[in-house]
Amino acid sequence: MRSEERRELLAMLARESYFERQLTLSSGRASNYYVDCKRTLYIPRGAYLAGELVLELATAAGVEQIGGMAVGALPVTDAVMAAAHRGGINLRGFFVRKETKQHGLQQIIEGAFKPGLKTAVIDDTITTGGSSLQAVAAMREAGANVIAAIALVERGEGAVEAFARAGLKYSWVFTAEEVRAERAAHPV
Repeated sequence: MRSEERRELLAMLARESYFERQLTLSSGRASNYYVDCKRTLYIPRGAYLAGELVLELATAAGVEQIGGMAVGALPVTDAVMAAAHRGGINLRGFFVRKETKQHGLQQIIEGAFKPGLKTAVIDDTITTGGSSLQAVAAMREAGANVIAAIALVERGEGAVEAFARAGLKYSWVFTAEEVRAERAAHPV
């Protein structure tokens, strides 16, 4: 992984996306810190860097399409799609809704999804893997060959084991501990 870009994105995540306070995560767990990657992913340079670095993981995993649960997966998927275009890499993107849309085409999966392709579930931050595994179930039901899970930030709270049980190769750009250490070294 490109070390200069990785260092720059780590500094951005620590500065823009890291917060210390008591809150509840989407997994239902309590935490005393939060990494809100969307705050970095909606800054042009942050989106660029995240797209390039996550694309490296997707390419290494040998997947043909990526997607995950709305809303967490949307900005990182979009960033990866832009990076794939810049690199001339044929990769498709999509997202999974929490429930089937009640109008239009009434789909649970939206975007450029194709059944049968090697697929990675993707998210900005993954804790236990619960919402990603919910997305995987929908993808597999729709005919995807889901082989990998990719996170921008891995919190280290059970996702590694959960994805292993689901038969998925799991990779990430950063651990939450790396983001926390960077913030501690350079407080805002």
